[in-house]
Amino acid sequence: MSEGCGLGLLHELDVPVIAAPMAGGVSTPELAAAANAAGGLGFLAAGYLSAEAMTERIGRLRALTARPFGVNVFVPDRDAADPRALSAYRQRLAADAARLGVETGPALWGDDAYRDKLAALRADPVPMVSFTFGCPAPDEIAALQRAGTEVLVTVTTAEEAAAADDAGAAALCVQGAEAGGHQASFEDTHERTTPLAQLLAEVRGRVRLPVVAAGGITDAASAGRALAGGALAAQLGTALLRTPESGASAVHKDALARERFTRTVVTRAFSGRRARALANRFVAEHGGLAPGAYPQVHHMTAPIRAAAARAADADTLHLWAGTGFRSASELPTARVVAGVAAGL
Repeated sequence: MSEGCGLGLLHELDVPVIAAPMAGGVSTPELAAAANAAGGLGFLAAGYLSAEAMTERIGRLRALTARPFGVNVFVPDRDAADPRALSAYRQRLAADAARLGVETGPALWGDDAYRDKLAALRADPVPMVSFTFGCPAPDEIAALQRAGTEVLVTVTTAEEAAAADDAGAAALCVQGAEAGGHQASFEDTHERTTPLAQLLAEVRGRVRLPVVAAGGITDAASAGRALAGGALAAQLGTALLRTPESGASAVHKDALARERFTRTVVTRAFSGRRARALANRFVAEHGGLAPGAYPQVHHMTAPIRAAAARAADADTLHLWAGTGFRSASELPTARVVAGVAAGL
């Protein structure tokens, strides 16, 4: 068994609050450790990392906490992008790239080192592994479980929940439409619009697995509603973006508090996969024409987004945010988690 890992980890939390895995450098080991220190469960995001980088961050987290934690892995999709659509989108991005003094990146497809990460997690197990964008094969889940790891699958419909149950998942993260960042749908064919409360009821009516609630949870009141709806724990994502431990860029943190950003939208503009972000110029100009091509569009826009962060250009940056983004606080992570827990 891995450190602190017993079957039914969600039942053993001192505080029923989870720090969401937010890829792209946001979910740092320090953020996860701070959530643990408050009695909750911290997560690392392995998305966009190599297996070696994931292992290095796990090591850093282990040096910061002796409590259980989780690691999130992206499930790859098949390469079904239209080359002509990608070429047309690259031409649309040319002006933004030139303005920022960079070139668009290559439209690469890849599996995000999926199998290498699974091998590393089997060789050196962690207490929990969660999956996003799909469900692992039953044999992949079983192999992690034999290593002493609990497997959680993120779902956005009752049908996805049933598929994860059939595959052998121990628990589910139920992501409502209010969630910031990428929608965790198994297939990115249409926007998910089911609010968290309704989705919790639908999933719990379909499967009997323990569930974590995610999407629009920013305070004790929203967390309490999720727990009353049958969740064992509430997941905080956007609520932690502005904390000192968050690895979000300074321009991202600042935008969440700026009055000029008044709403969120779901867009493919930055990555080719639907994700909820603050509505800015880049979304308005490109969102309606971005092809459904992930991770190709993610790689194409990466140099533009990196340059925008360096230039503090909030109108060109991917400002991932859930619907409750105004509640994001600059308080330390442990205080945010403790504050939510105190009100439950």
